[in-house]
Amino acid sequence: MSETNSHQPLRVGVVGLGWAGETHIKAYQTMSNVQVVAAADPYAEQLERVANTYGIEYRYTDFRELVERDDLDIVSVATPTFLHAPVSIAALESGKHVLCEKPIARSTEEGEAMVKAAIDNGRVLQVVFNHRRRGDVQVLKSYIDQNGLGRVYHAKATWMRRSGIPKLGGWFTTREMAGGGPLIDLGVHILDMALFLLDEPEVVAVSGATYAELGSRGRGSRGDQVAGSVFEVEDLATAFIRLSNGVTLLLEASWAVYGKYGDDFGISLFGTEGGAEIDVKRYGWEDTLRIYTDTGGVPSEIRPQVYRGEGHAAVVREFLDVIRNGDWAEHVGREGLRRAQIVEACYLSAEEGREIVLADVAAKL
Repeated sequence: MSETNSHQPLRVGVVGLGWAGETHIKAYQTMSNVQVVAAADPYAEQLERVANTYGIEYRYTDFRELVERDDLDIVSVATPTFLHAPVSIAALESGKHVLCEKPIARSTEEGEAMVKAAIDNGRVLQVVFNHRRRGDVQVLKSYIDQNGLGRVYHAKATWMRRSGIPKLGGWFTTREMAGGGPLIDLGVHILDMALFLLDEPEVVAVSGATYAELGSRGRGSRGDQVAGSVFEVEDLATAFIRLSNGVTLLLEASWAVYGKYGDDFGISLFGTEGGAEIDVKRYGWEDTLRIYTDTGGVPSEIRPQVYRGEGHAAVVREFLDVIRNGDWAEHVGREGLRRAQIVEACYLSAEEGREIVLADVAAKL
């Protein structure tokens, strides 16, 4: 593939046509000067349904046939996690830019290989973190940047599901395919939100714990169960994270827990001049942000007006802008890799029962 010409349409191929893949397609089709021309999925019926719905001409059940096309500029990877590395690396090595769903991969080792492929081939690799593009997160980030909270010294980030194990016995609950449970699936989203709001501090050390109390007994599944109901991952994870600037972060993620019913996530920040809380119920966006401060010496609560946010559309727009601007060297997936390193360190800490220093496990790419 030749270097990107900003005057020619960018041609896209999407690999993986579940919810995430369709979301990528919809986002691309709202952008100007972009064409989704190819799609790949191993399930022929799903491939035909999605391709027909969105008018995609070229269709493949083997992703290798798609990435080998020499007329594509971009490959979007929306597959199960165990395929993120092989699909992304193949696409990068064939000269395509890659937009990959979170997490970057199952492990730091796979993530490192993906970043190296982006560097070696001079292409963009971006990992999808759509929740930081929420309106409440963006409004709070602006407030923090204006020193509204003063110095933030502690944060809590949680994503809790009462009964939300994705298809118990499927790839999500198989360690070899998923790399882990709710920590790598949901926790990576709220970890990204927290690090984004805190201005991307370096993580120094983590202390984690994981539990598999409900899924291992066939409880807490959302949707149909696969025969045999294999459950090899955690259903609850928690971690205490120390940051380089002295800030601490408490992270908690669950697929199944005996608690209030829902699928809820959020973040709390505690600063020297104020505090803030984002509390999201079932992916809602209205009236989710609270800011706590003093007014005239009296405790007060501010409820800022927030907008919905664009989610994947904002991610895709940013990705396309980077490609067209031609400044690719700093957009090679390092952000996604850092989050993978933190998640892996949390799992290692839980396994070994001790605090893990990130410098001992993190890559230097």
